Amino acid sequence: MPNFCAAPNCTRKSTQSDLAFFRFPRDPARCQKWVENCRRADLEDKTPDQLNKHYRLCAKHFETSMICRTSEDEIRTLKQKKIDETSEQEPKHKEINNSNAQNPSAEEGGEEQDEDILPLTLEEKENKEYLKSLFEILILMGKQNIPLDGHETDEIPEGLFTPDNFQALLECRINSGEEVLRKRFETTAVNTLFCSKTQQKQMLDICESCIREETLREVRDSHFFSIITDDVVDIAGEEHLPVLVRFVDESHNLREEFVGFLPYEADAEILAVKFHTTITEKWGLNMEYCRGQAYIVSSGFSSKMKVVASRLLEKYPQAVYTLCSSCALNMWLAKSVPVVGVSVALGTIEEVCSFFHRSPQLLLELDNVISVLFQNNEEKGKELKEICHSQWTGRHDAFEILVDLLQALVLCLDGINSDTNIRWNNYIAGRAFVLCSAVTDFDFIVTIVVLKNVLSFTRAFGKNLQGQTSDVFFAASSLTAVLHSLNEVMENIEVYHEFWFEEATNLATKLDIQMKLPGKFRRAQQGNLESQLTSESYYKETLSVPTVEHIIQELKDIFSEQHLKALKCLSLVPSVMGQLKFNTSEEHHADMYRSDLPNPDTLSAELHCWRIKWKHRGKDIELPSTIYEALHLPDIKFFPNVYALLKVLCILPVMKVENERYENGRKRLKAYLRNTLTDQRSSNLALLNINFDIKHDLDLMVDTYIKLYTTKSELPTDNSETIENT
Repeated sequence: MPNFCAAPNCTRKSTQSDLAFFRFPRDPARCQKWVENCRRADLEDKTPDQLNKHYRLCAKHFETSMICRTSEDEIRTLKQKKIDETSEQEPKHKEINNSNAQNPSAEEGGEEQDEDILPLTLEEKENKEYLKSLFEILILMGKQNIPLDGHETDEIPEGLFTPDNFQALLECRINSGEEVLRKRFETTAVNTLFCSKTQQKQMLDICESCIREETLREVRDSHFFSIITDDVVDIAGEEHLPVLVRFVDESHNLREEFVGFLPYEADAEILAVKFHTTITEKWGLNMEYCRGQAYIVSSGFSSKMKVVASRLLEKYPQAVYTLCSSCALNMWLAKSVPVVGVSVALGTIEEVCSFFHRSPQLLLELDNVISVLFQNNEEKGKELKEICHSQWTGRHDAFEILVDLLQALVLCLDGINSDTNIRWNNYIAGRAFVLCSAVTDFDFIVTIVVLKNVLSFTRAFGKNLQGQTSDVFFAASSLTAVLHSLNEVMENIEVYHEFWFEEATNLATKLDIQMKLPGKFRRAQQGNLESQLTSESYYKETLSVPTVEHIIQELKDIFSEQHLKALKCLSLVPSVMGQLKFNTSEEHHADMYRSDLPNPDTLSAELHCWRIKWKHRGKDIELPSTIYEALHLPDIKFFPNVYALLKVLCILPVMKVENERYENGRKRLKAYLRNTLTDQRSSNLALLNINFDIKHDLDLMVDTYIKLYTTKSELPTDNSETIENT
């Protein structure tokens, strides 16, 4: 019976217990697991629909892993039901109209067809309209990035500020004459919150799930996708990973959409499990169709995300671990170096760049210093000024730029801190002092010089990876040479490090910076008379050697044999074919994607036709130079295997999004994080704000809420919280 827990020997009743009760899932596989766990023979012959309708499990016997995507499940079920009903409705209406025309008496019995669908009562209709109004307010707040509270109400005396933002908008709609809200307000007890925090959270969860489901439905329709995460962010005091998904939509456009935040776990193995569970069970994506994974993270998190990547690769070998096109290879490599000094230096560089971008006056001050320093080389000075006005910390040559700029940065920061005309407020002057101290530390100088020199071997290679399709193709062939150069450096690290350290000491001398070992190391060596460690040998062992070793290994990891094979398939793009004189062998490299092809047996013949098509084209026909152009060819579907291969190659994270219009997810994510205070961030509202242009179905949201959180006898105010009378 629905009122009792289905677990053996459990007598808890849903109407007499404070515990939550959960419906059996409709998914046959998960439902079967529930039945097996119940160990009740009488349930084994029941269908999932029967179990869902008539049986429950109390919280004591409920395993969250079995139903970790409740709202998403219900949304998908209801959405599919609506789609199915819509698709069936038109032919059904035609059939009914035809039969009614022939047999007018059939109209009298028309109601019998819908005898299972009970009409809504007046109370239920009003309840749905009321819920719809609440959802409209929440969606508006999300799209406009308005926090629900607006201020920390718990810490502010009553009456000092206006009500929270949600309550204010609610009252505004009531005062504007919305009768459904007014009627509910007048019948609500005066000591009860009109819409409780609990109910708001439930509704926001549904809003988030509905918006996400719209995007993921397109992803599922396209089959193949890649997963990308951005750097860990702080959401109301907790660390989260932003997750984006990349896919080719039905209009053949490569899109990169933000789909949500994932709570970050310190333990790499736990993070890997939760990452996989969220994507597959909560969000409902089939990882068998995942063809790429990339993780943009700072050095502190890099090693943990590599564990996530390796665990996914064990389960899904075709989910290739790659670089992400939105991050320069050299910055990607630098962020992953497991040396504390490198992590500190990268953080300092970002802070310095952010400091000068706080205001035009600060940038102008830096421009003036550059003009004085480079008055004998105005062209170089002009170039550096233009660079300073951009987000230069993400460039391939960021460390070369920093070394060129360092003297100007030090002089400018020092000038701002010691300004006697009091042009800068205390905060600006204080930050300038802190940053000046950081960039004039000898440890910082050595670190950036070593990074500049080591990463000079990968700079051209990385630049090509973010270039045209042909550049990416030929870059894949040059990896062997890059690794050969780095291995040579490693074999002769004594000689190379000597040159790097000399450059660092010369730069330090130029800036009047004292050459010394880090204080932590000096304190550890106090009293050790046998220590003959010099600054040069210290930095060789703790910085140069681990940095070169790590970069060699990281290149091998992100450019695995499988990844290089995939990049070799870019010879399918006609312009690359032309550069190779149409003497290509895609079939050999495409073997890794054989199971993704609609007609693998005809691949060889189709590739031959594809080459002939472009080799003997008309003189006025240009060769498409990108996958994007090839996918939009009018006759592309006449080459089904080529079409499938191009779609899979397109979603690899290393390939850049050709049309910037479809890269909004990342840009909007950055804008949201930049414009929202940490304690006002919300994972629910963030998704609504970042995906503000995705269509939403209010009726679906309301139906899901009613299905999950109410019964026919319950009203939403049953979830409200009572305010204590003071």
